[in-house]
Amino acid sequence: MEENDRIPTNMRMLILLETLSEAGRPLSVAEIGEVVDLPKPTLHRLCTTLEDEGFLIRDSIGGRLRPARRTRVLASGLQMASQLHISRRLVLQSLASEIRETCNYVVAGESGMTYLDRVDTPWPLRYQLPIGAEVPFHCTASGKLFLSSLDVDELRRLLDTLPLTEEGPRAITDKDSLANEMAAIRKAGYSWDNEEFMAGMVAMAVPVFDQNKRLVAAVACHAPTQRMSFEDARDWVPRLKKAARDIETLMFGAD
Repeated sequence: MEENDRIPTNMRMLILLETLSEAGRPLSVAEIGEVVDLPKPTLHRLCTTLEDEGFLIRDSIGGRLRPARRTRVLASGLQMASQLHISRRLVLQSLASEIRETCNYVVAGESGMTYLDRVDTPWPLRYQLPIGAEVPFHCTASGKLFLSSLDVDELRRLLDTLPLTEEGPRAITDKDSLANEMAAIRKAGYSWDNEEFMAGMVAMAVPVFDQNKRLVAAVACHAPTQRMSFEDARDWVPRLKKAARDIETLMFGAD
């Protein structure tokens, strides 16, 4: 019996999920097999089981596997239960107390951005976007930040499938215009929402990178235009970036 045949089945599944996590992109079964040294029938069976149970999902284009909702919920739950969640929340609380507006920690989901953590503004006038809420990619600061992290081909494929709905009065609903917006965001190093998701709301978002400089989340703030203009919101970007760097240090250690 070969060494890999003695690895317990549950450990094989964890190794498979770890491989997808480290790749940072959808993988075919063959690509997973290049990393995970298991017999092809075993690998196909494990992938099929994880897919059937809702831990993996196949891309509509190409059929590659990526983490599905149950895997993301598991990952976020483990993170919430750790000391890391407490430390990250303290960073958000410090940021929100300084800006005095709602600050969020947001991650990409299957069809939009999901609020994983938030600290609300003390003002009674606020936009309620609770933890767990999912918002569109194309018209939110964090969503556009995620889109800007994709390469040109990935972005074009996703834009071909996204419903570019006119949520707010300034939402960009044309694919070419949105692609140009992504280029501007990549150049700026941060993203914005100028009444694109909701009338009377502005937002800014900055990236949180892993140790391989891959986007893993966004730190964002949003506010009513009655209290904060778009230009004033932009002035807070350096402070948002500092919070993002603090979170990166907590998650992945100092350089």
